[in-house]
Amino acid sequence: MKLRKALLTLALAGCTATTVATVSAVAEGPAKALFGSKSTPSAQRPTPLGGYAKGCQAGADQLPETGPTWQAMRLSRNRNWAQPDTVAFVKRLSAKAARQPGWNGLYIGDMSQPRGGPMTSGHRSHQTGLDIDIWMLPPNRLDLTRSERENLSSISMRRANGAYVNSSWTRAHHEILKAAASDPAVARIFVFPGAKVQMCKDETGDRSWLNKIRPWWGHHYHFHVRLKCPKGAKGCVDQAPPPAGDGCADADKWVHDILNPPPPDPNAPPPKPRRELTLSDLPKQCAGVLSSD
Repeated sequence: MKLRKALLTLALAGCTATTVATVSAVAEGPAKALFGSKSTPSAQRPTPLGGYAKGCQAGADQLPETGPTWQAMRLSRNRNWAQPDTVAFVKRLSAKAARQPGWNGLYIGDMSQPRGGPMTSGHRSHQTGLDIDIWMLPPNRLDLTRSERENLSSISMRRANGAYVNSSWTRAHHEILKAAASDPAVARIFVFPGAKVQMCKDETGDRSWLNKIRPWWGHHYHFHVRLKCPKGAKGCVDQAPPPAGDGCADADKWVHDILNPPPPDPNAPPPKPRRELTLSDLPKQCAGVLSSD
């Protein structure tokens, strides 16, 4: 009902009947099908809309497939799109990574779809053009073919189900994550718990950047960088900031629970199936993002 009223408002404001009918006909289906079908960005001013896991993006930029210090991976997914601030961040972080021993830059995994929104597979987030997955694999070549980018895999850094780092973890990983977390555009970074604990042990200088490094399940083949909403982006919804402090005790608790899993709560209610997002769940501007040229 809310969506029908919004579409009627758009029609009265001057949208063509064809546009309204097209959007209305599919609006109650999964939003991932709508956004996943768009292969180009909207012809709009760059704007992240909504939240990281319930939003879309207007006017996205494409990260070039290859640059002096990066390569975009899995090109068949068409997920190397993001807001201009995000593309600029990848370029400056990859230049810093290229100064680390054994690293020529960065391999960049999923960013966002051309118009953001829910993805047809994989992530719940990455919807507003402000999220980036960065591979843990040190690039020794930046001239990979499209085929090689489809078939090459990153490497895992974890041991004991994520409680510890393994022998592939290096000081360079620490320094690259530190550089990312020290960037003022970054809101938080997700990485497996053992990596956070290791960084807490190894850092002997300024520890303030550790606050942005947050333990999370998975994230051992890549780390996930989330940027803040750009200044002036009124339709963008920031995630609440991390708790104060370096977060190291919190990471220790994650590791303790991995090594000593607490018994299941017999009174815990069964998890509810997750409902697919529809267009009406997203900010109303997302209908315009879809209908834009």
